[in-house]
Amino acid sequence: MPKPIISFPHLGNYSIPITFFLEKTTNAEVMIAPPITKKTIELGSKYSPDFVCLPFKYNLGNFIESLETGANILVQAGGGCRYGCYGEVQKQILKDLGYNFEFLSLMDNGKVSIFSIYKALKKLNKNLFFLKYFYYLLLTMLMLFFMDKIENFIRLNIGFETIKNSFKTKEKEMLNQFKQTKGFLSLIYNYLKYKSQFKHIKINKPKDCLKIGIIGELYTSMEQFSSYFIEENLAKFNIQVKRFTNLTYLLVKKKLVKKKLLREVKKYVTYDLGADGLDNVARAKYLIKKKYDGIIHIKPFGCTPEIGAIPIINKVCKDYKMPIIYFSFDAQNSDEGIKTRLEALVDMLERKRK
Repeated sequence: MPKPIISFPHLGNYSIPITFFLEKTTNAEVMIAPPITKKTIELGSKYSPDFVCLPFKYNLGNFIESLETGANILVQAGGGCRYGCYGEVQKQILKDLGYNFEFLSLMDNGKVSIFSIYKALKKLNKNLFFLKYFYYLLLTMLMLFFMDKIENFIRLNIGFETIKNSFKTKEKEMLNQFKQTKGFLSLIYNYLKYKSQFKHIKINKPKDCLKIGIIGELYTSMEQFSSYFIEENLAKFNIQVKRFTNLTYLLVKKKLVKKKLLREVKKYVTYDLGADGLDNVARAKYLIKKKYDGIIHIKPFGCTPEIGAIPIINKVCKDYKMPIIYFSFDAQNSDEGIKTRLEALVDMLERKRK
């Protein structure tokens, strides 16, 4: 039997805690999928149904590249929308292409839970005790929480750094330390150390800087390649960026705040819209309340929950005279077209300020 080699789709910097968790709980080698490139989306698009949404194509491209470089176990999680059905479809496509692999879904009866993940991992490591699994699950969740806290701080300040790439260089250094985590104490120590160092990075941030909030579908929010690095491009205009969706929110906070969000937007929404639809209506109201200058809504082409939410978000922004621009990404977008629209947005917001 060949040596088990696990791989999984890219999702921002989250490959680091996911790799850490799989290495600690399985007896398999963990292979991070090759970095996402245009080749990835070309591969995914070639073998995907025409009108399936963009995350399906990215994930399928990731899987093909991983299998081509030696992976023989693919891990997939999902839920919230059609994404929950992707695993079985992708598995069948890859089988039809002739690849030989084991497909491991972390879902059970359509949901991902502590026990469904444990059940899946037991297939790879029969000697995995629940206490060991739970220990590393909590440690990984704390790592995710720390990463999300730091990334939020970076988004608010990276556009004003006085020395180029100060934040990115420091973040890379921190993530390399996180890879070597021995336990809770070492993780907490490194987080506090780098939190202090990030706060001491020199910035020149005016009190009245332009502020833009990013709302929209979860994958294009967290995987920057799929949104053509929209956050980095905004930072070049000396803008404070606020983005809500991250893994900490999706795994922990989302279920806890659902009723609260429905109360906050009861004028516009009566029921849950599915996926992040309800959340994004509430986020639009939050950004208006916090006096942000504009909102960018991002989604992959064909994302049904966001298509349903857009008219409601539009109504909210119209009622409060909040500028908003919509980006729908697919395999045919161009970097220059997106940059041109961002430049026009920033120019409009600056004129509105004056």
